[in-house]
Amino acid sequence: MKKIILDCDPGHDDMVAIILACSSDEIDLMGITTVAGNQTGDKTFINTLKVLTLINRIDIPVARGFDKPIFRKLTVAPRIHGVSGLDGAYLPEPDIKLLERIKTLNMHAVDFIIKSVKESDEKVTIVPTGPLTNIAIALLKEPLIKDNIDRIILMGGAVYDSNITPASEFNIYVDPEAAKIVFESGIPITMVGLDVTNKAILTFKDIEELNNLQGRVSRVIAPLLKFFAQANKDFFGIGGAPLHDALAVSYIIMPDTIKTKYLNVTIETEGKYTRGRTVVDVYNITGKEPNVDVAFEVNSLAFKKLIMNTIKKLDQR
Repeated sequence: MKKIILDCDPGHDDMVAIILACSSDEIDLMGITTVAGNQTGDKTFINTLKVLTLINRIDIPVARGFDKPIFRKLTVAPRIHGVSGLDGAYLPEPDIKLLERIKTLNMHAVDFIIKSVKESDEKVTIVPTGPLTNIAIALLKEPLIKDNIDRIILMGGAVYDSNITPASEFNIYVDPEAAKIVFESGIPITMVGLDVTNKAILTFKDIEELNNLQGRVSRVIAPLLKFFAQANKDFFGIGGAPLHDALAVSYIIMPDTIKTKYLNVTIETEGKYTRGRTVVDVYNITGKEPNVDVAFEVNSLAFKKLIMNTIKKLDQR
């Protein structure tokens, strides 16, 4: 069982990432930290609490992080995730006990990450599925935590694909300076980018199958995913809901889900047209030492089965 901290910005695909992380016997979820990205910081924080309330995991510690990137203005994604960040269905309001626990914790996400990693009796895996602001600042504030971080498995970047500009993936684009800090940290990194996550899809037919279950969780999740799928179809021509962030979590549960190559990756922070580009040296043209395990292949059928089975099990609880 791996100890992990999930850093996220819910977001429909983050929602499924949370569900997987909370439901797997392979994961010891130490806590969830939130960051602004898919929507503003107040909305991503509340969305996290709503998802935990839905699946009755109000025991999970939650800490709110940064509301903006290190240097830049915040970019959000309402056309994909809606005004709330989780448009498409009603989610329950945060459980009172969960709110009380967070108030008692009274800790910024960065401090929660530092404390949790430092005090852990074994190495921790960090799983960021939004902009990397919290992770970068934690590494700057307390560099020694690197020694107790096993790996960073992040959803972000791409070798060939993009979704916010012709050159860049959203999470890296939002805070490229933070990404640069993380990618140059020396910590082992697995980059689960758009080249594989755009293939990790629940089709409209799959979503209808979930909707037909009409279980306690599925009847909420299905319309949310239908909204997300329709947005992806309208804007990107994708035939369903690409569960980008959930794929990063699934890699912990089922490592065979993804195949990677160890390559050099640098982050473009200054380019006029290429801000946030993950420059992956596929052919070793620069001669620079590899620093990232980059995902190139995905077992989409195994991933889909994991998602469907997890939601069905939650319906039965």
